[in-house]
Amino acid sequence: MAATRTAHTVWNGNLIEGAGNTTLDSSGLGTFDVTWKARTEQSGGKTSPEELIAAAHSACFSMAFSHALAGEGFTAEEVQTKADVTFVPGTGITGSHLTMTAKVPGLSEEDFRRISEDAKTGCPVSGALASIEITLDATLAV
Repeated sequence: MAATRTAHTVWNGNLIEGAGNTTLDSSGLGTFDVTWKARTEQSGGKTSPEELIAAAHSACFSMAFSHALAGEGFTAEEVQTKADVTFVPGTGITGSHLTMTAKVPGLSEEDFRRISEDAKTGCPVSGALASIEITLDATLAV
């Protein structure tokens, strides 16, 4: 079954000096201020498309990893994933670096590495970001 999620943005002014806000319509979780400066300098309490992509990528990878573990009979006690999405003005989004630490009782380091890499490529957000470099640092916590 397909699911569609919706957000919208209202922007005022030009790119450099303008500002806007993005609203998460499907969840109703809030409205977030966005600016060019938040993309290229300090965020100053505002967000950027890259930060929103980073949130989506870290959540998607964590879900994909947990699903892959379940397929092999394992359940993580905890998965912590951070995504660093890089934006270069004039070039665009150039990469997403995932850093994940997971505590999975009974899982070998070899299986952890294989499942982590499979989740990186199998995550739907990774698929949507296929035109950029996606890297992963994964640590199996004891």
